[in-house]
Amino acid sequence: MTAAHVRDTDRRWTLPSVNALGDVTETVLAPLMDRRAGKKYWLAVAVSLVITVIGFAAMGFSFVYGPGLWGNNTAVVWGFPIANYVWWIGIGNAGTLISSLLLLTRQKWRASINRFAEAMTLFAVSMAGIFPILHLGRQIYFYWMAPYPNTMGVWPQWRSALVWDFWAIVCYLLFSILFFYVGLLPDVAALRDRPGKRGWRLFYGFLAMGWQGTPRQWQLQDRLHHALAVLAVPLVCSVHSIVGFDFAASMMPGWIESLFPPYFVVGALFSGFAMVVLIALTLRWAMGLEGIIVPRHFDAIARIIVASAIVMGASYAMEWFSAFWSGDPDELRVVGFEFTGPYWPLYYAMLACNVAIPQLFWVPKLRTNAWALTGISLAVLVGMWLERILIIMETLSTGYEPSFWRLYSATFVDFAILAGTLAAFVLLFLIFARLLPVCSMYETRELLAEERR
Repeated sequence: MTAAHVRDTDRRWTLPSVNALGDVTETVLAPLMDRRAGKKYWLAVAVSLVITVIGFAAMGFSFVYGPGLWGNNTAVVWGFPIANYVWWIGIGNAGTLISSLLLLTRQKWRASINRFAEAMTLFAVSMAGIFPILHLGRQIYFYWMAPYPNTMGVWPQWRSALVWDFWAIVCYLLFSILFFYVGLLPDVAALRDRPGKRGWRLFYGFLAMGWQGTPRQWQLQDRLHHALAVLAVPLVCSVHSIVGFDFAASMMPGWIESLFPPYFVVGALFSGFAMVVLIALTLRWAMGLEGIIVPRHFDAIARIIVASAIVMGASYAMEWFSAFWSGDPDELRVVGFEFTGPYWPLYYAMLACNVAIPQLFWVPKLRTNAWALTGISLAVLVGMWLERILIIMETLSTGYEPSFWRLYSATFVDFAILAGTLAAFVLLFLIFARLLPVCSMYETRELLAEERR
């Protein structure tokens, strides 16, 4: 066995098909400047655009005719808007958290997934930001949630969860843009210096902001990137803890749980990794990234999904135990309603998707099988969405006053808005994949150089 062969077989996070640093450059950058988008790409854009238009038309009708178009009622005053907000913000929180944690713990497999994970954050948080405004009912006054001079005699209500959500979204979105951009600088500079159409080179030159790749610039970029990663971890935890406090700070049975902040953070990581798997599989197939997004990446992520599923199961059990330990009849009624009430099929489906189905990843072959990865990741995303809507429906449908109990039933407009944001998320990703490198070229080159030593 030759030395070269030993180095190839010892590789962990790149395949032997990527043999030189130039291969990384071509693999990452060629789809942007050297290849035209095919029919499948434009078909995906067309379908996403049509569904996005339908969804945003449903939002427009909601602005004009009000929340009466939704399934909300006098008891379940929160519905799809808040459930969708929590689901999207969870996916959004995970992208930056994944990237920053892997950077701080020096995980080499980060190089191939951090870029599109961070882009996932930007797009998901943008979708999440729509729903608190939509939920207001009188959306023209959304700016009341921000502090501004008291010219209208109205100050923000700092005890309102909507104000907490406003600042959580704004701060996190601005931070995520900065974190994403700092890591992107060297790659857009490489695109600027690559032969191509003058218009595109000017565009990338503007984004590169004069980056020349000097030792001093690399040193400063590395320091700033690590400093932002250090800030990202507590920021992400605080943002989704705030989302958890939207519920836990209330006085409703089933929501008065000190468990909610960490439970929501783990849930965000859970759904975020599931979305990363789906995006990685799609990009790997569509853009020819098999050499740098390898089966071992999926194996590592699948292990994390299994661990998260176990934590989620323990969290559900803790909720049940807390209700029985307290002996509070209202808390016990909510738990009984979860298992035997009208929503019980959805509750059991949630438990299956979030706890049982991910256990299939204990089988090593399934952790690298594309069909298994797709199916289980979709199950996790569906399960986490069911969790978000059930948290709202089960508690608000069975509050303290029996005469006020109402069941919740979503409308076509509710589903159209959700579908519209999903399509808009896909559309933004399709545009991103044609404009910017979906994988970090310079970090992958560093990884390849280390693996070849």
